[in-house]
Amino acid sequence: MAASLVFRLQDRGPELVREVLLERGWEEYDVKEREEEDWNLYWRSTAFRSSEYHNLLPWQRLNHHPKTAGITRKDCLARNLRRMRATVGSSLYDFSPTTFILPNDYTRLLAEYNKLRLTRGPLIYWICKPVDLSRGRGIFIFQDMKHFVYDCSVIVQRYISNPLLISGYKFDLRIYVCVKSFHPLTVYIHQEGLVRFATEKYSLSSLNNPYSHLTNTSINKFGPFYKTEKEQVGPGCKWTMSKFRHFLNSQDVNERLLWQRISNIVTLTLLTIAPSVPSCPNCVELFGFDILIDVKFKPWLLEVNYSPALTLDCPADIMVKKGLISDLIDLMNYTMIDSLRQRAYQGQRYKQPCFNANQPVLPKKKETKFQKQRNRNQSSQTQTLPLLKTLRKPEMNQSQHAFVSNYHRHLPPVELNKIYAARGRIINTTATKIQTDQTLNLILGSHSRTNVSAVNRQTRPALAPWRIDNRSLHVSEVTNHDGTETEAEMELSGETDVSSSIHDISQRGQGLRRPAGSWKLPNIHSGNHRPVRTSMGRTTALNGHHIPPLRVGDFIRTFPFNTATLRASQSHKLDVKIVIQQLHRLTGQLATSDVEVKENKDVGEDFDSLLWGPRDPPLLSQCLKPT
Repeated sequence: MAASLVFRLQDRGPELVREVLLERGWEEYDVKEREEEDWNLYWRSTAFRSSEYHNLLPWQRLNHHPKTAGITRKDCLARNLRRMRATVGSSLYDFSPTTFILPNDYTRLLAEYNKLRLTRGPLIYWICKPVDLSRGRGIFIFQDMKHFVYDCSVIVQRYISNPLLISGYKFDLRIYVCVKSFHPLTVYIHQEGLVRFATEKYSLSSLNNPYSHLTNTSINKFGPFYKTEKEQVGPGCKWTMSKFRHFLNSQDVNERLLWQRISNIVTLTLLTIAPSVPSCPNCVELFGFDILIDVKFKPWLLEVNYSPALTLDCPADIMVKKGLISDLIDLMNYTMIDSLRQRAYQGQRYKQPCFNANQPVLPKKKETKFQKQRNRNQSSQTQTLPLLKTLRKPEMNQSQHAFVSNYHRHLPPVELNKIYAARGRIINTTATKIQTDQTLNLILGSHSRTNVSAVNRQTRPALAPWRIDNRSLHVSEVTNHDGTETEAEMELSGETDVSSSIHDISQRGQGLRRPAGSWKLPNIHSGNHRPVRTSMGRTTALNGHHIPPLRVGDFIRTFPFNTATLRASQSHKLDVKIVIQQLHRLTGQLATSDVEVKENKDVGEDFDSLLWGPRDPPLLSQCLKPT
């Protein structure tokens, strides 16, 4: 009997994640009934330890990528944005207010304060935020330095004193961003988000009133006017993004350009850390980007939230967050059952980590040339001898015999005969190591740190290879271990099946070839998750690069968005310069293109993307003028 998918939560929360997963047929992890590694998804609000990333098994996922504090801590975000401004220029990275990190930047802050007082007078406002606190704690606004007192590490920013108001109330946008992978960089933004309001009308004459200047729900839900009907805003302090779109329709604004500028902020912010985040393909991350829009409809980045709140405080939360988590699970592309975990873990006790050893989190001691050669020889022997011993071993229980027979059946027959022929005489260690590496690839899959074909990750299918035989093709119950998508782009005809096909592996690959037919991954938009065979049709790759799906539920792929960014993201090293050039080009075209969405088939792109933001996202090719 196949095992149900199992989720594990830290400290019994968040409750919304539990509710969504239980409704989808998952089981909750029970430490008293299950082994420590017997789970599929581990969700926690705090960071995972480095060892937990290194020890991930193929069927396991974590809800955080390693080392993302570079954008989720306020001081680190300020440093990284400052570094990018110095590297690529301030014209693109002008979406964050002038920021000073104290105490180190206190002298610079004083110099800037005095300069602005002389040139612009006293009508300059500043906001102080503790670097490691959330939910509006410790934040205050000041105008005169004599009122500025702090007792911990803080950042001080120019306060955006001209925000866009709705019926006199200040608001910001909570944008939900999913980073499916940092290597290659793959970003989705959810169509639904939250508009968070202050509960008292905005006024610069009352800088000490948090209900007028701060939009945090954790503060405003205790305000005296929280439940009061507030003109156009209504009771409470939240709208859905859909309601905000209706508001934008009444404004004289290039809505598509506004959405693209917000999308640019997300991409440019992620670019500050993408090259330094270690590759961990079994991770996915949900960030909360807080965006403020000023009276000129310019979006500003306020902060990036590491674990955005999933509590349900009002009807808007229920409408947005439940669908958000459901779509996030769909984006992970699980099927309903996980016989892989049951067979590999319970039957064979197989425990091989799948962390990418090419980009480790933990530092390793440097080896000498002699030590490297000795370790390679030892590795060849230790990999080869246990395999021969397993094949010769007469005493096996029934489950072990079935498991080894399954591997035995999938070994390339010619090379397997060489291994059997090697019994009783000297083994050619070079040839044997090649065969052993092939065998390990078949057993461990492309996700494993032991996989010698890891260099071909971008061109081989994300399948557990032991699921492939000469008679039929079966989908592993937990797919996409390598962090790259194998689904074809979803067509706009309304088809919801995500098609996949097998592609030839380069000569450095280890023996797998494209079969005669292809097959479909589970339909992630319905309850039917059974694999469906189909003839070879749409391709899943562009010149060897895998294309992530356009859309999964309400998650819209915003990066990569064209051929150039696809190649830049899937190259050996993320080409930030090309990405920035393409973002600048796209934004310029949207700023000058006609407002009316039109058919445009001569754009010259090999694949297309959707424009995130509008209610019915159009293809980018329909929004741009031919070039």
